[in-house]
This record gives sequence, C-alpha cells and structure tokens, in this order.
Amino acid sequence: MLLIPAIDLKEGKCVRLRQGDMNDETVFSDDPIAMAGRWVEAGTRRLHIVDLNGATRGIPVNADIIGRIAETYPDLEIQVGGGIRTFEVIQTYLDVGVDYVIIGTQAVRAPHFVDDACLEFPGHIIVGLDAKDGKVATDGWSKLSRHDAIDMAKRFEDAGVEALIFTDIGRDGMMRGVNIEATSALAREVKIPVIASGGVSSLDDVRNLCAAADSGIAGAIVGRAIYEGSLDLREAQTLADKLTEESA
Repeated sequence: MLLIPAIDLKEGKCVRLRQGDMNDETVFSDDPIAMAGRWVEAGTRRLHIVDLNGATRGIPVNADIIGRIAETYPDLEIQVGGGIRTFEVIQTYLDVGVDYVIIGTQAVRAPHFVDDACLEFPGHIIVGLDAKDGKVATDGWSKLSRHDAIDMAKRFEDAGVEALIFTDIGRDGMMRGVNIEATSALAREVKIPVIASGGVSSLDDVRNLCAAADSGIAGAIVGRAIYEGSLDLREAQTLADKLTEESA
C-alpha cells in the first residue's frame, strides 16, 4: 500500500482545498520545492502534484515549478494532473522527468484522447475519476456528469491506462475518512491498480485501506492530514508496509 503525498499548486503556492472549492483554500507553503523535500525526507516513494490553476483553465499554469521539483528530486516517482489535454503537454511533462500524467476532465469529455495517449505514451497514462454518488465530476469538480464511475473505469482499463485514481469528492479535504466501500467496489471491477484519494486522515484509515488491498486498492493519496499533523507520513507508510508484508 503506497501512501502518496499531494502537492496542490495554486498561484505557485502549496495549498489544500475543501471539496475542490478554489475559493476555500489553506496555504501551507509558498515554497513547493521545499515541501516536496519534506515528504522525500519522510520516506515517500511517489509524489502526487496537481496544477489547480491548470485544472480550471484547461492549460498548465504551474508547469515550471513541477519541472523544478522533478529536477531537484530525480529519483522520486512523480504523477501530475491538472490541465493535461494535449499530447504536447504530456510530452513536456515526461521530458522534465515526470513519470505519470493524470488525465481527468479530458478523459470524460473525449475518451478517445485516452486511447490515443496510451498508444503514444505507453506506461505513462493514469486516469483520474472524481465521483460523487457514483457519478463522474469534471472541470475541477464544478460539473457533475451522467457517466457512471465504474463504467468509465472499465472503459479506460480497456484503453491501456496504468492505473486509476478514484476520488470521492464528498470527502476530499474534509478529514472524514476514506470511502472504502465505493473505492473497493470500483477496484473489484478492474484488474489495473486503483489509487484511493479523498479523506485519508488517520492510521485507522491506513489500516482500513490495507485490509481492502485484496480488492485492488494499491495506494492512497494523502493531503490535508499530513499538512495539519493529524497523520505522520513516515509512521503511516511504515504501518502500511508492515501490514502489507504480514498479509503477503
């Protein structure tokens, strides 16, 4: 079970939003590179970076900072989302050292884009499915579609994506725990790894995630809890590693 710290970028700063509301933010650092270093020192093996401005504008806005993080920590796996809607942007991120690009809104609007991206950049494409009550949300969570999350997950598995990130937008940033039931239900329907996102707030959440690992949940993105101190990243990953080893 891989715990993946999130760095959400807005106007060049490291922030956390509540339920994706761009007007409800908490700024945790004006130095995202130093923040990345903090998580590297805590033992993280992968970093989740989101260009929040990019997600709402549809084009990368904080790409320079992301490139500098990748350059500073070349041995760290990095996955990036937010405003990734062209092959040119994907290539730019891969060229600066990003390992995986996350396609969200564009995947729902134009699923064929994911098909083509998987062919053009095999091994580097992740799809992010943000859902509420089983339906997929787009445009930085501002719009709720009629697409069923599980149906979309199967569609993108067939396209050849490396993994799916499933976010319960009703819990993200609210410190209410992970929606294990919904995440497990989706993970059981596909064979590719599913990364949980939204609501991880305690070691109990880590234990619950590890207990559900056999459903296909391979990791979890952690955000507000590690920034506010209710969850220690090193302690949480150590626990996850121990529980994974015991269940092997």
